[in-house]
Amino acid sequence: MEALEAVALRAETARRLDLGTGEAVLRSVVEAAVVLFDAEAASIALYDPVEDQLVFRVAAGAEGQGVVGLAIRPDQGLVGYVYQTGQALALSDVTRDPRFGRSFAEQTKYVPRSIVAVPLLDEHGTVGVLEVLDKRDLEAFSLRDIELASVFARQAAVAIRASRVERESAALFDAVIRVVLGPDAPNQTVDDLVAVAAAGLDRDDAGRLWPLVEQIARVRRADPEQLALVTDLLAVLAQHTERRRAGRRGSQRAR
Repeated sequence: MEALEAVALRAETARRLDLGTGEAVLRSVVEAAVVLFDAEAASIALYDPVEDQLVFRVAAGAEGQGVVGLAIRPDQGLVGYVYQTGQALALSDVTRDPRFGRSFAEQTKYVPRSIVAVPLLDEHGTVGVLEVLDKRDLEAFSLRDIELASVFARQAAVAIRASRVERESAALFDAVIRVVLGPDAPNQTVDDLVAVAAAGLDRDDAGRLWPLVEQIARVRRADPEQLALVTDLLAVLAQHTERRRAGRRGSQRAR
């Protein structure tokens, strides 16, 4: 049970630090990109290794919704080029580029004039692509626009990584439970045990942890100097806590 509670604690901490589900964050990224660039549409395609395809998961803008749910091979189109090379691009006239997949664009019910596309990168490599289509007030995207789009892509990559942690935590739960109960344990018993362990996280001592976790989640937006200060303060607090625990253990042994 202690091992299960330890896993539950880490999973709950990751969930609260995430500040929302991965897909909700991705949707907010494309919505913000449309507003910032005053664009007709923005979308995010993520690589699905099982199907070996780039699947468009979220989109925003008046012309963006037709792409959601569509998939394209990772070696096709502009999105495939960005995914495979890990290089961003900005085009003022997509129809002049041989990599542009017009037939795919027609499936979305919107054929763009211009595009900026940047890769979504994490520690494993490229996991997807962010596209922004057609500024309303200008004919072309600039190098500065690539830099700005890359900022949105980094935020999207953070959301994807957090979602991966959540999925891996669920798998870890199951693995720990199977070790505790054995491989033939009924699923209902497993579910009950998980519920008991997760409920135990709200006891008084652990309950006081969550306000701190949520404050740290907000601090993640701070500048590097502020983060360094918070890190130093937490290190001092952790050292003080360990000394107090060591002192209590020594007192209990003396009794």
